[in-house]
Amino acid sequence: MDTVFGIQFKGGVVLAADQSNARSILVYQNNLDKVTKLSSHSAMGVSGPNADMVNFTEYIAKNLALYELANDGTKLSTKAQANFCRNELAVALRKGPYQVNLLLGGYDEKDDAGSLYFLDYLAALQKVPYGSQGYASNFCLSIMDKEYREGLTEADALLIIEHCIKEIATRFLINQPNFMIKIIDKDGVRVHSFGGDPADT
Repeated sequence: MDTVFGIQFKGGVVLAADQSNARSILVYQNNLDKVTKLSSHSAMGVSGPNADMVNFTEYIAKNLALYELANDGTKLSTKAQANFCRNELAVALRKGPYQVNLLLGGYDEKDDAGSLYFLDYLAALQKVPYGSQGYASNFCLSIMDKEYREGLTEADALLIIEHCIKEIATRFLINQPNFMIKIIDKDGVRVHSFGGDPADT
């Protein structure tokens, strides 16, 4: 029942995800952070079972950190990170698949631009200007189709995200009261807003 969506704007990316941790008919918490920081200038929003979500995101983040340490501080580009994730999903597909669908966003200093990548549990990879995972796609893709345009400002991208959250609150059968919104730009990964503080236990 996860909801993840992202939008690329001029100079960065906005990623958003619901904060509910649920299984079957139970909700365990409403302050889970599903947008994981991978590096100083990249993050990914993940939908899927909690175990796979935590295992996969931590595995990717730690391997990216290891690559940087082993290669004199060389950081992988967002495209390279997305392809690394895609390869790991493809390898796992024939062993023990990760049941995760994700949006990976990042900012590259070389290009002075943000980029967004769509990946699913079958290891499909596509660069997109905007995207959605989970049930949110039924409600949000039409809003993004209508409102997205080249050269969006950060404020414009956040407004589209707010429209999507409002639509989900209005139309979706399942209650998702809290959303985590993060921005990735030249200043790195930062939290824009959240409904439930992940630090609360």
